[in-house]
Formats: sequence, C-alpha cells, structure tokens
Amino acid sequence: MRLLVTGGAGFIGSNFVRTTVAERSGVHVTVIDSMTYAANPATLADLVATGAVELVEADITDATVMDSLVSRLTGDDDAVVHFAAESHNDNSLSGPWPFVHSNIVGTFTLLETCRRHDVRLHHISTDEVYGDLAVDDPAKFTEETAYQPSSPYSATKASSDMLVRAWVRSYGLRATLSNCSNNYGPYQHVEKFIPRQITNILDGRRPRLYGSGANVRDWIHVDDHTSAVWAILDRGETGRTYLIGADGERTNLDLMREICRLMGVGEDGFDHVTDRPGHDLRYAIDASRTREELGWAPLLTDLREGLQHTIDWYSDHRDWWEPVKERVEARYAATERVL
Repeated sequence: MRLLVTGGAGFIGSNFVRTTVAERSGVHVTVIDSMTYAANPATLADLVATGAVELVEADITDATVMDSLVSRLTGDDDAVVHFAAESHNDNSLSGPWPFVHSNIVGTFTLLETCRRHDVRLHHISTDEVYGDLAVDDPAKFTEETAYQPSSPYSATKASSDMLVRAWVRSYGLRATLSNCSNNYGPYQHVEKFIPRQITNILDGRRPRLYGSGANVRDWIHVDDHTSAVWAILDRGETGRTYLIGADGERTNLDLMREICRLMGVGEDGFDHVTDRPGHDLRYAIDASRTREELGWAPLLTDLREGLQHTIDWYSDHRDWWEPVKERVEARYAATERVL
C-alpha cells in the first residue's frame, strides 16, 4: 500500500505518519509539505534519514508536482490523505489569503489530480465548519448539521469540504471526509492554545487566556484522530462524511486551570487578555455514527492524563519548540492586552 500524505510535516499529519510507520510496516509513505512556518523539519527528520518516509518539499497547488506524485499510486488500496491546510484562526483574521490559497486552491488542485488518475482521497476537515453552539445547548454537531463557518479559516475549510463532495457526485471521485474536534498532543506548534500555555510556563512566562475563558472546546488526543483516520481508510464508504470526537468538552478556563495545576503554578497563575474577534462559543462532536459503523473508539479519553503526557513531551523536547517560541510571543504581544 502506498500513501501520499499532504501536510505530513505539520502537527496532525506528522503524528499520522509516525504512527503509520510504526504500526503499518507494509505501507510506503510519501509526504508532501510546503514547509511553511507551521511545519518543522525536525518532526520527521529521523524517519527521512532512515528512508522510512520520503519527504517532498513542495506546494500542493503545484499541479505538475502533484501529478508526478499521485501518478505513482496505482494500487487499489493506494490513497492520498489530505491534511495540508492553513489552520490558525488568529492568522486567518489578520491575513486570509494563505488560507484561500492552501485550503481552497490546494484542495482543488489535489481533487483534479486524483480524478485524472482515479486515486482514492481522504480529506481531513474540522468541526469549525459548523460554526458554534450555545454554551448551555445540549446539542452536538452531527453529519446533518448545516455549515455556518465564522472565520476565514473555517470558511475555507468548509469550501474545501464542498469541493470534495462535488467531485464525488459530479465525477465519481473515490473520496471520504472527516470532521474532527480540537486535537492536542506532541508536535503541535506553540502558537496553539495548549502548547502555548505549556511552553509559557516552561519558559517562566504567565499563560494567557482569551476573555473570560467561557468558550468550550471538544478535545481529542491526536493518536485517537490517527486511529479514526485508519478506520476510515480500512472500512469507510466512498462519499461519506465521518465525525471524529472523544467527548472531551472543557471550557478554556477549566483547561487552563488544569494545565496550571499539573505544572505546579497554581490554578490562577495566568492572565486574562482581550478576546479574539468572532470567537466561537462552543464546539461539540457527536461521533456515535463513526463508532457504530466503523467499530472505532477513542482510547485516550482521560484528558488530565493526556495533558500530563503532552506536558512531559514538551518538557523533554525543548529543542523542538524553543527556536520559534520568541517569534510567536512577539507576534501575540503586538495584539494582546492584559485585562
């Protein structure tokens, strides 16, 4: 089996690649990544050095490169797994064009290439395409929930989802989709919420929380996301959308306090800062259909335990995140104001 993994040097993609190499010895993995700021060459360096993974540094909007890579996928089980995306909401608000370029134009280029070579595609998306829910609403997102994206990031991801569905219906493309809740775990860029707070504390800085912290996110460990993607590759039905979640709802305030407690700085050892514009209130995934139809279930459902493992990883891998930490904090300092 051959896989082409787009965005495989980023957070979720690299964890998928590392797990695949470790657990699926018969799978040959090629990664294409444009190596923007969000990717780290060190993430896959050991796998590339041993030849376990082939890394191609290129943009998925480059139709010539994509054609040469996708044309290698000639087996019935071969597939493209499409993680590549600009994904940071704050950045989409200040500069939306890279999100349009990567998430929409890049996905279009990939769809056309897969159509031309009749190659299967699995498209990775987000729960943010559904907009948000009221904090006190018992409802969760399902496969039938209408799209209501609220940021340039989520709007471009919603657009890419719609393109995939159109190519399935119009051209018979062999594609599946998945919309996953918020991921956490190793190799996540320090601009993201959980690793930012962990690395702030490790650096002796006070963590920062947007607004009151009442916003709710539904957390899943990246390893559980990876196992769900493999369940879809193994047993998923063409044209279907699968929701992936681990029932990990927490307010940002509760999550911040848990991180502070685990790292020994006291549960109130952080600052509140001005809220992000258009900050979604609550995300929540109902993954029951995915569990029932594919026989998948998350294993790392103890969020406190998962956070401790993540804290330990960042503590042990300062060389991975320290080179970019100062630049990230300088960018935040230009916009954040302590309340």
